[in-house]
Amino acid sequence: MYLIAFPLLLIPFVLYNMVAFLLDMDFTTNLFSVPLLAGRSMAVSTGDLLVLLGIILLYVEILKATRLASRAIMDHVLSFVLFVVMIIEFIAVPKAATSTFLILMALCCVDVLGGFTITIRTAQRDISMDRPEQMVGG
Repeated sequence: MYLIAFPLLLIPFVLYNMVAFLLDMDFTTNLFSVPLLAGRSMAVSTGDLLVLLGIILLYVEILKATRLASRAIMDHVLSFVLFVVMIIEFIAVPKAATSTFLILMALCCVDVLGGFTITIRTAQRDISMDRPEQMVGG
């Protein structure tokens, strides 16, 4: 799988910056609406779509974290670097001080914490399976 060692949450981060800086769009701009019952509809904005993309990619990142490999460490390091860059941009850049960016940053934080936690737990399980005598009596 070629997606190892590439933080997928970089995609919504780059798209956010493209929309904010290149297109100069507002994240509350409605892109389309979803028809509901009783003739109502739900408007979907640019920010909503970016957050939805981020949630889907977070799921894939969690799946990637369950694989134990030497490349997984690099993936976690790059995810952490992305999280730090997002924090700096959120604090320093006025166009990044939006609720959409805050949610994307929270998704990145969950990716970093979840990735490290899952990798550590998987490694502990693998070590205990290698030494079954430690599981019985300790």
